[in-house]
Amino acid sequence: MKTVKISIDPENPASLPEGRVDFNRLDATTERDIATQQHIDETNAMLDAAKFARRVRTRLGLSQAEFSQRIDVSLETIRNWEQGKRCPTGAAKALLKILDKAPEAALAALE
Repeated sequence: MKTVKISIDPENPASLPEGRVDFNRLDATTERDIATQQHIDETNAMLDAAKFARRVRTRLGLSQAEFSQRIDVSLETIRNWEQGKRCPTGAAKALLKILDKAPEAALAALE
């Protein structure tokens, strides 16, 4: 795939590449449309995080209770992650990434 760099001037619509912006659709977009799309995006992100947390745990072959003990996180938190009620953040998110990429080393370090 070829990468093409372009320069645009937001004050000059003529500098925008052809076919990239539908100004009629953009002008017709309401604040409510934007809020609705943000909600949809956030919901999808939560579901993606839930699938990721569940996939990491199942790849390790652990039950939710075993997984919560191994990574020292409450069982309720694991359930909330996997049900999409909460999203792992910060250190928990980093730990899940490490468990996904190098499970043996991560579990050994946690013992």
